[in-house]
Amino acid sequence: MHLALSDRTLSLSLNRYPQFANANLQAWDAADEYLLKQLLESELAFSKVAIINDSFGALTCALTQQFPQTSLFVETDNKTSQLGTIANLEANQLVQDNIEWLNSREDLPENIDLVLMKLPKNLNYFAHQLSRLSQVLKQETKVLIAAKAKNINKSVIELIKQQLGEASASLAWKKCRVITCVTDGTKRNAPNNTHWEIPEYQLQLNNFSNVFAANKLDIGARALLQFFPKGDFSNIVDLGCGNGVLGLRAAQIFPNANIHFVDDSEMAVASAQNNWQLNGFDLAKGHFHWDDCLTNLDSEVKPDLVICNPPFHQGEAITDHIAWQMFLDAKRKLVQGGVLHVVGNRHLGYHIKLKRLFGNCKTVGSNGKFVVLQSVKDA
Repeated sequence: MHLALSDRTLSLSLNRYPQFANANLQAWDAADEYLLKQLLESELAFSKVAIINDSFGALTCALTQQFPQTSLFVETDNKTSQLGTIANLEANQLVQDNIEWLNSREDLPENIDLVLMKLPKNLNYFAHQLSRLSQVLKQETKVLIAAKAKNINKSVIELIKQQLGEASASLAWKKCRVITCVTDGTKRNAPNNTHWEIPEYQLQLNNFSNVFAANKLDIGARALLQFFPKGDFSNIVDLGCGNGVLGLRAAQIFPNANIHFVDDSEMAVASAQNNWQLNGFDLAKGHFHWDDCLTNLDSEVKPDLVICNPPFHQGEAITDHIAWQMFLDAKRKLVQGGVLHVVGNRHLGYHIKLKRLFGNCKTVGSNGKFVVLQSVKDA
């Protein structure tokens, strides 16, 4: 990232996380640039800044470089964003003493005097974040929210007004806009979690706001549930668990197994843990990990089954590198003879990747849109 302004130059070397992933995808976008341009050209005074939804650390690195004495409170729901930001801080030799890390359920401090924010895709999650800010920000605190111009509309502006205070959008620059909100000091209640049921499996589910498939069973998971793996499994990983529905079903079918729930989203892991307790499963057999795939899974965890409904996007970027990393990590962690059980859209061609990686892949079920595939380690 390089920005030349009237009185200063911002220059950073930034990479997406993990760095070996799709090299054609940038670690920042024009919305990051526009937000920083507006900030650096303004005369705003601040000493404590909240940075929210910073994908890979463009905002955090820029403020650390330009304002090293400023205290930063960096909030993210995604482990890859946190790890990517840390990696980019280290790559640019920027100290991290001024940074406090928060997930999207932890309390923000009450003495913040500026908020920099990227607009998330999930507007329910956005409403949750705005209501949280309303509970701690003083009246007339500035909140700057950047996004692609096509994603900013009247309903987004109205949501900000309802949850935080008066807001207006800037002129477009490189097809992006920055919304400026001035808080009104009124505290709002956080939106309620979503509660729903799956009667055919006798499961109840609670979802936090940033969890995929917030109020119904997504069609990929439904396909996998229809063609669930058969065998005798004792250590099962629900990789990319979301609200945990696949792992919960595994616990019903394999009641003596240890079930490990893993997701990049902290809210997803928390939802899975809540749902484990809600459905009355043995607390000792449920294990919950906020992680980048299986990067930091304890070496003592030796799964004989990994079930997976991979995402095919990261933020707004369409990419299959997350699925590929999931497959690589599954093969690395599975015991000899262990099974990877995957669902995916037909057009994604997962069978080609799995056969290349495992040397084998069979189709165990399908419908008009999805295929359920299975590979065995060293079969």
